[in-house]
Amino acid sequence: MSRNASRIAAAVFGSAALAATAVLPAAAAGHGRHAPAPHHYRSAVTLGAIQYDSPGRDDRSNRSLNAEYVTVKNTGHLPVNLRGWTLSDRSGHTYRFGNVRLNGHSQVRVHTGIGRDNRFDLYQDRRAYVWDNDGDTATLRNDHRRIVDSKTWGRHGGHYGHGGHHH
Repeated sequence: MSRNASRIAAAVFGSAALAATAVLPAAAAGHGRHAPAPHHYRSAVTLGAIQYDSPGRDDRSNRSLNAEYVTVKNTGHLPVNLRGWTLSDRSGHTYRFGNVRLNGHSQVRVHTGIGRDNRFDLYQDRRAYVWDNDGDTATLRNDHRRIVDSKTWGRHGGHYGHGGHHH
């Protein structure tokens, strides 16, 4: 009896382990390229903090322009190459990423002004503000033009945002 019970327990445990391994690839596939959400493409890359209102006076100095930025985060384990990805505002100003490798669990800030790109900071090399304080939307698209993430603030999207520059 006890030998039989342990054999049944082993068989049940074995099939449970098989079921668990069968589920894993399907779950992993859900994070891949094959399961788009209705509007958003599922990706480990997301938008993080957005500084759409430069601290201090909006004097269009390069320092002030670079205090305006959007953070792009890789929440996954694997590195992602952002080549061909775009970051755009509601007015259609678009920044296209070059050959940028974003390592797992890391982030990069995309500044509006002029600067020298490195692993932590990228620069749009613009001489005017992009992100409207009163309300705007930052949209991140992958190299197939699919929306990966977007964030809206101000009048149109409910976050905060008051005063500041317009385009």
